[in-house]
Order: sequence, then structure tokens, then C-alpha cells
Amino acid sequence: MSFDRSIKIAPSILSADFANFGAEIRAIEDQGADWVHVDVMDGHFVPNLTFGPLAVKAFRPHVKTVMDVHLMIAPVDPYIDAYADAGADVLTAHVEAGPHIHRTLQAIRGAGMKAGVALNPGTPAEAVAHLLDLTDLICVMTVNPGFGGQKFIDMTAKVRALRGMIGDRPVHIEIDGGVDPNTAPLVAQAGADVLVAGSAVFKGGSVDNPAVYGANMQAIRKSISGAS
Repeated sequence: MSFDRSIKIAPSILSADFANFGAEIRAIEDQGADWVHVDVMDGHFVPNLTFGPLAVKAFRPHVKTVMDVHLMIAPVDPYIDAYADAGADVLTAHVEAGPHIHRTLQAIRGAGMKAGVALNPGTPAEAVAHLLDLTDLICVMTVNPGFGGQKFIDMTAKVRALRGMIGDRPVHIEIDGGVDPNTAPLVAQAGADVLVAGSAVFKGGSVDNPAVYGANMQAIRKSISGAS
């Protein structure tokens, strides 16, 4: 997994057809997805339940790009090895999820994955100032985590602050929540390079009509290039 700052679209399979995950993953990749984003929720850290390590392991054979696993769970540390075994390429933990985020990031890297750290909307950029050499990705939540389809919360000032703090370090800035052709240019111009999009990618399409997924992703890309 080489590093570059080109814009990457990471469809969230939380918005896919739950009865057809393998075909959905293949469809979004065939239509131009750069990464595949998997939202893991525990009903405790966030008010929703989604996938666990066994589901992620089942997704893995279908993912040919990058499997980007976002843990919205607490605690994180007891499950790191399970997600490594499941085949996660990037494993992201929330800075709010536990008292020892340094240890968590070290353990994620120690298990052979790229380490991500996520920030809820109410958490300032400064919360990760001392983590930048331990992390490969910072996920800026632009909704309060727990459910798909929420309204975008403007975090462009936070993204700019993070971009300045990162400097020339090989650290991605990911945006998660409410990304669509209207909001994507704002965060891309601020310095984000990985855009998680759920309903904005999957709306109107299906595995039987996957070209819609491609058109939806193309609309996001075009909105960014048109604004630059």
C-alpha cells in the first residue's frame, strides 16, 4: 500500500445491500472505488451495531483494493489481532475510545496494519498532535458516528489545521460523513485525500445496475476537479 495524496474514494459498505456484500464490493471496485470502507460499530461506543471480525474476514476475498476498517468500538485493544487476522489493511481507532491511544496505535502497527486515528466532530485537531509519527491516517468525522445518511458538519477548519500539523509526513486525511458532490470540494481543498461516501455512492444503483455507482463516484470526482 504505497502513499500518495491523490483523491481516493472509499465507499462505505454500510450503505450496500447486506444480503449481497461480495457482489457489492466487486461492483464498486469495478466502477472505480479506490478503497473499501468498513464501519464496525458496537452498540456501546456508538448507538448502532454492524460488523465484527468474522464479517470483515468474509469481505476480504472480495476486496482487491484497500480494506479500510473503521472501529467505532470501545475498548479497541482486545480486538486488534482479530482484525489483523481478518485482513484489514488500515485499522482506525477513535482517540475518544480509550485512555491509551499511543498503545493502541503501536499495537495496530505491530500487528502489521496501517494505523488510523479518528476524531469525532467535538474533538479538536490538537488531540492528535502528539500521535502524528504513530499514525498513517487521520479520520475526521463530519457527522456524529453511528448511522449513515446524516447531514454533513463542516470541519474544514479542522482539516486545514491537521494538514498544517502533518507537514510532509506520509499521513492520509480521511473524511467520513455526509460526503457528496456538494461537500467533497470543501474538504478536498482543505487538504483531505480519502473521502468515505456511503449513500452518495450507492443511491440509485444495485449489483444489477452498477453503472450508477460509477456515475455517483464520478460526480464526486468531477465536483473536486471543477472546484480546484
